[in-house]
Amino acid sequence: MYNDLFTIGKFTVHGYGLMIGIGVILCYIMAEFRARRKGLDHERIFMLTIFCLIFGAIGSKVLYILTNLKNIIADPSVLLNFSDGWVLYGGIIGGIFGGWLYCRIKKMNFLDYFDIAIPSVALAQGFGRIGCFLAGCCYGNETTSAFSVTFHNSDFAPNGVPLIPTQLMSSAFDFLLCLLLIFIAAKFVKRGLVCGTYMLVYSVGRFILEFFRGDMARGHIGVLSTSQFIAIFIFIAGLIVVFLSIKGKFGERNSEKVSKESVEANETDGI
Repeated sequence: MYNDLFTIGKFTVHGYGLMIGIGVILCYIMAEFRARRKGLDHERIFMLTIFCLIFGAIGSKVLYILTNLKNIIADPSVLLNFSDGWVLYGGIIGGIFGGWLYCRIKKMNFLDYFDIAIPSVALAQGFGRIGCFLAGCCYGNETTSAFSVTFHNSDFAPNGVPLIPTQLMSSAFDFLLCLLLIFIAAKFVKRGLVCGTYMLVYSVGRFILEFFRGDMARGHIGVLSTSQFIAIFIFIAGLIVVFLSIKGKFGERNSEKVSKESVEANETDGI
């Protein structure tokens, strides 16, 4: 919509990059705050975030290459365009791997930190989709509905054509998902339930939203888009994680145990 927000000299602030930056910063602040509240080692959140960002970027780029291999072989120069060529699902998968790797190195319980961080990830995604709206990427199908947006200076979306505002729909969905995950984290102590819920709800929402997307260059597998195909496996994985969590196979979050121990210690001190 308005990707070039303002220019100072030769430096231009782009809406997409700004929203990504805001999302990442808020993601870190929120995760660090929640780690403190839950009794986890909040000092590890910074490096955990760095690992997730690095591997998320790698995963996003790799999935873009895989889904656009023919176009890239025909014109390898498209890889030099760093403003394009990122696939969100690849970023999510890569980020999760990066988080797991860091927890493995530091001998931290991965699910404890996954549960803490994943609401922040949904929050960051919400801001990222606003960035998509400003840039015009990830646009929707053409529509005659009043619920539409028309781009005029986009380098990605068709200009002068009413489109379904899938970016804003995705953003609203991500923000609501963030609130849902925070609610679940506050009400339940089963380890893995928050991250499993994220995988379930996000995959379903993304699968549905894909029907309204109009950027068909992202690749297809049969009648499904690449993202819909991946969503099926994310959903199955989430279903397994939620089932095992409810059954208590992962135990309760260490943070809750820390809180209970603190309460009991305070009560003992007061006797």
